[in-house]
Amino acid sequence: MQQIRLFFIALQFFTRLPIPSWVGFEASWLQHASRYFPLVGCVVAAIAAGVYFAAALVLPAPVAAVLSTAASIYLTGAFHEDGFADTCDGLGGGMTRERVLEIMKDSRVGAYGAIGIVCMLATKLSALAMLPPRLAVGALFLAHPLSRLAAASLIWKLEYVRGEGKAKPLAQQMTGAELAIAAFTALLPAPVLLAASWISLHTLLVAVLAALLGAVWLGRKLQTRLGGYTGDGLGAVQQLAEVLIYIGVLATLGHGAWS
Repeated sequence: MQQIRLFFIALQFFTRLPIPSWVGFEASWLQHASRYFPLVGCVVAAIAAGVYFAAALVLPAPVAAVLSTAASIYLTGAFHEDGFADTCDGLGGGMTRERVLEIMKDSRVGAYGAIGIVCMLATKLSALAMLPPRLAVGALFLAHPLSRLAAASLIWKLEYVRGEGKAKPLAQQMTGAELAIAAFTALLPAPVLLAASWISLHTLLVAVLAALLGAVWLGRKLQTRLGGYTGDGLGAVQQLAEVLIYIGVLATLGHGAWS
């Protein structure tokens, strides 16, 4: 029952979805809810994929991709996109650790953040729009859980660098067992997708590698510039890993511009 509560706490923290009243709340529960971030991604993926599937029955793929992405943004309250924009502003405009943290805390969006969000969303939408419908749905079920696993890995590996902030309740050290639970839940959709032939094993491996590359690259940059991660950094890693997964899945088709 406590594990179910932890999942619902994570769902409440990262989405707009209501949770049952019997769940209750204690601040200490957030310290252990990170193990279920990828499972929250599975829920987001199910809704985004459902919107894409329904839209693609009557509309072209690019429109279905836009509607699906809009649904996921509304569902999460643009929580991760906001973190991505703030991280772009901070790392792009700050020269010192203190200045980077100051910029990232500012609610205003600067040039780096605006350009970063536009480029990221354009890449995400373009990649999804170019995928065959079944593969697009499969990519959504891979990208949302795996990208949240990438973000959770920063909690496991790095230190939280703020004394306060929106991610402070989540900033306790994540254990290896909790990371294993997160990895297991991130891969829950994979067997179903493989059995239904909506993705191949090659596609799955590429998606996992893309998420890993996003986490390692941006995680090392945050460690170098800040000495650890912030809540915005978690959102940025999630968004980067998600878009890299879409790019990787699209690349497996071998339909390059010069092909």
